[in-house]
Amino acid sequence: MNRMIENTRRLLAAGMLVLAASCSTSNTLAPSTPNITNTEVAGFQNVQPGSEEDFILNVGRRTYFTQGSAALDSVAKATLDTQIAWLAKHPRWLLKLQGFADDPGASETALSQQRADAVMDYLAAGGIDRNRMWAKGYGKDRLVRDCPDTACRSQNRRVVSNLRDERDEP
Repeated sequence: MNRMIENTRRLLAAGMLVLAASCSTSNTLAPSTPNITNTEVAGFQNVQPGSEEDFILNVGRRTYFTQGSAALDSVAKATLDTQIAWLAKHPRWLLKLQGFADDPGASETALSQQRADAVMDYLAAGGIDRNRMWAKGYGKDRLVRDCPDTACRSQNRRVVSNLRDERDEP
């Protein structure tokens, strides 16, 4: 019985050696596949923390609204909360809030100003000094998409938070 167990162990050990040898041989013959899924995108390796590029790429500067509304939903508030944290960390920046609207039946300029004001009020409530911000509604100027589809047009109902070194037009 002991001899049978010993023979079984030897056979298993030999089998494992053959298996290990075949695995290492096949791995060396197969071409290696580079891991390119997590490589840095050209041009973004040198983004400095606190820069405008950092704000655009890592924070997000667009806040979107539902049709005919200047109310902030949970997604808009999450975006603005991220902006608040970033702006608090980088107090040198001023912020121009540009509101846009293309909502049918609404006064686009008034609604776009209400949206910009709503964003400014939320940022101020989050601790950003109002003296660092100003808001302007642009109505239907500067459409992202000019299309008949409602889902497509929703991209136009937005406020863009633009960093500035100094105040420009109100």
